[in-house]
Amino acid sequence: MNQPEPRDLPGLHVTQAVREPDGAPAPAVLAWIWLGVYALLAAGLLALLLALSRTPFIHDMVPGSQWFRVALVAHVDLSVLVWFIAGAGMLWSLHGGAAARTASRAAIAFAVIGTVMISIAPFVGAGRPLMNNYVPVLEHPWFYAGLAAVAIGLVIQAGSYLLVFLRRVHSRDEDEVISFALGLAALSALLAVACVAISYRGMPASASGEYYFDLLFWGGGHVLQFTHTILMLVASMLLLRASGSRLRGGPRLHAMLFTLTVIPLAAVPWINGFPVSSVDHIVNFTSLMRYGGMACIPLLLLVIARLRQQGPLSPAQLPLRGALICAISLFAGGGIMGFMIRGSNTVIPAHYHGSIVGVTLAYMGVVYLLLPRLGRPLTMLRTAYWQPYVYGIGQVMHITALAWTGGHGVQRKTAGAAQGLHSLQEIVGMGLMGLGGMVAVIGGVMFLVVVLAALLRDRQVPR
Repeated sequence: MNQPEPRDLPGLHVTQAVREPDGAPAPAVLAWIWLGVYALLAAGLLALLLALSRTPFIHDMVPGSQWFRVALVAHVDLSVLVWFIAGAGMLWSLHGGAAARTASRAAIAFAVIGTVMISIAPFVGAGRPLMNNYVPVLEHPWFYAGLAAVAIGLVIQAGSYLLVFLRRVHSRDEDEVISFALGLAALSALLAVACVAISYRGMPASASGEYYFDLLFWGGGHVLQFTHTILMLVASMLLLRASGSRLRGGPRLHAMLFTLTVIPLAAVPWINGFPVSSVDHIVNFTSLMRYGGMACIPLLLLVIARLRQQGPLSPAQLPLRGALICAISLFAGGGIMGFMIRGSNTVIPAHYHGSIVGVTLAYMGVVYLLLPRLGRPLTMLRTAYWQPYVYGIGQVMHITALAWTGGHGVQRKTAGAAQGLHSLQEIVGMGLMGLGGMVAVIGGVMFLVVVLAALLRDRQVPR
């Protein structure tokens, strides 16, 4: 199937954002896409081994639990931290214009250096994994430096976008709503980094090891979830519009609903007033996530109401709509599972895998959307069409099995015999989890094949 011309994608106003007169945003957008592809390549290989290490009858053929924990740290940081920052950087640099060109280059440089350092940390002696929440770490200065470099890249890209946005003359059209939402996302990302800094300064002298990093990232990790939620909704709006639909209501309503989504963050300064290690600090940030996260529901419902296909779609639009449907389904399912958490079992990874995969699918759809506008038309549209469904179905199997076995007491962050699988329900559930994980890996490979085929071909100038 041939790639259609831009006119075949109704409402795709991001073409103008990519094609600035001096072409400034395009290299930065491509650089963030390349970084995301690298992160997913490395994380995908680890994900396959992680799924096998928890699959009955197969786990004995892979390395032991210590390897599982080292691999899990690298997998999580690459597939969540780096991939999400790359997706955010892609959107911020896309809408930041030429004014943020120098800052984007610096942000990408720091992020690339940090990602490479994280990737090779296990080979320079970083073999002591700490399975703390949000940003698990390997105890080694090299790994710490890699995380710091990635964080600096995030701060530079988010801060530069926010400065550019605040200097603009604002209108009330739909594109400006997206720019406004990206500004809110940038602000929340900077607030998340500030929370980490506050926790570092207030850390009790007795804190060490996993407990230390749990406290360090607890507040910032909860705040960063709001950043990901906003960016997922921005991506949904772009995909919805590019596949022939628009949200009901006007730009003013949409801007108000985006604002509603971040209003719970007004409680963050008050929560940070409690000692970092106090029960009030920990419980209040948990409540902020659980109940404050519900502020996105009105805007999410607007998107869901427009998921039904409004008319025939072109071959280039079908992958966009598929990515959107799967992203919203997984994100909503993960949110619902968050209210099912009782104790430290596999319901917890079922919850965050659903939400994380929802954001991931949204970013995948945006990559499909932007590559043709960047002169890299998709040459494997049939594969691109099926990819979100393969990846999404695999993840549905994965998180359903995790939720089921969690209800039967299987603990999180365990592998092999340490899982304590005794009943038939537990064994079947974790077997389904492993199968779903492998199906999801196939979907991830399909995405990488489609994107790499487009990135590696000769550049074509969009007409």
